[in-house]
Amino acid sequence: MEQHFVFVYGTLRKHERNHFLLEGAELVAEQAWTNGKLFDTSYGYPALQESSNDVVYGELYLVTEEQLRRLDELEGYSVDGSDNLYNRKKQVIYYNRGKSQAYVYIIADHNLQMLKTLIHSGDWKEHILHKQERILYFAYGSCMDDARFKKAKVDHYFQKVTGTGILHGYSMRYSVKMQDGGRADIVEEGGTVEGKVYEIPAECVSYLYRREGVGSRLYRPAFVDLIINGTLFINVLTFVVVNKEAETAPPAHYSEEIIRGGTGYLSEDYLGKLKEHIKILCKQK
Repeated sequence: MEQHFVFVYGTLRKHERNHFLLEGAELVAEQAWTNGKLFDTSYGYPALQESSNDVVYGELYLVTEEQLRRLDELEGYSVDGSDNLYNRKKQVIYYNRGKSQAYVYIIADHNLQMLKTLIHSGDWKEHILHKQERILYFAYGSCMDDARFKKAKVDHYFQKVTGTGILHGYSMRYSVKMQDGGRADIVEEGGTVEGKVYEIPAECVSYLYRREGVGSRLYRPAFVDLIINGTLFINVLTFVVVNKEAETAPPAHYSEEIIRGGTGYLSEDYLGKLKEHIKILCKQK
């Protein structure tokens, strides 16, 4: 049976209203991206316009012919159609483990009037995040520690700790190089990452964006599913490195923040692995 790679960026993503059309499809990568410019149509869904200078984030799936037919129907696309809502084209999709050619639904040129509001982040989930009053935030690096929260006088935002989050399918890496060493990242390459989950108000997000360098594209907001105290929580906010590099050992002060902040929340086994990994990276300097 023939299968096809498809990149989805709006209501077909996990936990969005049309995701049921992908039931049974193989999720290749939930942190995937491609070139394009994303807009809010004001109809409750986004549209992608071709662009070589911008990035759109979404998920990559492997689908059957029947599933692809259902997606075509949703997107108002037919192979020979002259009045398609979207056109289906192949382009390169990037993800942590590599890249693939995949189908992408791109707004047809005669429907450009539907493009109402540019989504600067290129991420539909990030765009609708700001409509929430309370947000779950997964910290896996130095934000598990409250020292810098206190220094910035924002520690009152981080008083409600939901519990320990367990993220499957990712590994902790130090894949961004700063002047004094590496900084933490989660990479979708298998494994498990533990972290601290806070419930924060929406007004706290701007602080996290500044701290994580979202404006300069050092990190970007991303959304993951976590097990917290034995219960699955969906669409939890976290941050991932945009341009990943080879791992670099983190500086001592940064490592101390991670260990100090994680103590009492992360499992002893996981803390031990973190310390051992940092030790190995330091030896490789």
